[in-house]
Amino acid sequence: MTATPSPAASRGTEVRLTDLTRVYPGNVRALDGFTLHIAPGEFVALLGPSGCGKTTALRLLAGLEDADGGTIEVGGRDVTNVPTSKRDMGMVFQAYSLFPHMTARQNVEFGLQLRKQDKATRHGRAADMLDLVGLSKQADRYAHQMSGGQQQRVALARALAIEPQVLLLDEPLSALDAKVRSQLRDEIRRIQLEVGTTTLFVTHDQEEALAVADRVGVMNAGRLEQLASPAQLYKNPATPFVADFVGLTNRLHCRVAGGVAQVLGGAVPLLAGSAGDGLAIVLVRPEGVTIAPVGSGGSGGSGGAAATVVSASFLGASGKIVARLESSEGVGDLVSVQVDNTDVTAYAPGQRVLLAPRGDAALAVSAT
Repeated sequence: MTATPSPAASRGTEVRLTDLTRVYPGNVRALDGFTLHIAPGEFVALLGPSGCGKTTALRLLAGLEDADGGTIEVGGRDVTNVPTSKRDMGMVFQAYSLFPHMTARQNVEFGLQLRKQDKATRHGRAADMLDLVGLSKQADRYAHQMSGGQQQRVALARALAIEPQVLLLDEPLSALDAKVRSQLRDEIRRIQLEVGTTTLFVTHDQEEALAVADRVGVMNAGRLEQLASPAQLYKNPATPFVADFVGLTNRLHCRVAGGVAQVLGGAVPLLAGSAGDGLAIVLVRPEGVTIAPVGSGGSGGSGGAAATVVSASFLGASGKIVARLESSEGVGDLVSVQVDNTDVTAYAPGQRVLLAPRGDAALAVSAT
């Protein structure tokens, strides 16, 4: 049986969170003028460190908490003061929250039963949703008879069964092991694209956010630092916080002149918002640095900056070399370099190497 999304779900619903404020006791501002607009059918991930306000934003949208200021609109309707039960949201949380005395099918039917759907409709919809998440054969199993990944799939099917206007996912994968987490995140994205439900996904895992979302919002201290596509966010961070938080970043001393940073014996073009002329620190990704043994002719031959290898690590799909600069303004700086996994064995601690920038655009910040 193949799930057939309704026309309303396929079109998706617009969500507008505007100038939201949430203050907890002790004058803790969890949200401080938070604004986020989600297009119909869009998948947006909120990413940030603990305490940045991302879960608070989701809870305000769900109606689980009240905003101290600002407005929440769903499908053009102001729901700021509408109770949770009237907001038509599907929610999946870190804890699977399945009813232990119910089978997978009964769990999926639960929301439909609350909405007074007849038995035949409930059975058909539950069968569709369990098929969608790949659990048709587990329909009659109880929670204790299923793995964590299977339980979370049931929770997702239950959330989608009611055909919500918006799907809310709050750290839904963090309790799972790495392999299952990777598989299920891909399934969530596949299902969201198939069903077309507008989705807000909250996570602290950068890889998850970048892998599944149409746009990623990086939060800091209750505000959005940047909202952009995964590629744009990674390649063109708008602020030092985003550059530091998303991916690994080297902080290298440099000299800026005319929108270019002179670093590692080469030149790096700078992104908008970078520090002006003078001494600065440029934020360079590990894959934005080349490495070669001294005398190999790599890294521009005699060009580049001399460094000594501190460690060489095999990471599976790739490798990482950490080297300490010997000269230039950044003497003593540690530089991480991403290399092919087959190249890791070419380097050993104590070995002298040359480092040079690839020339990818980067952000520079004040050195003071």
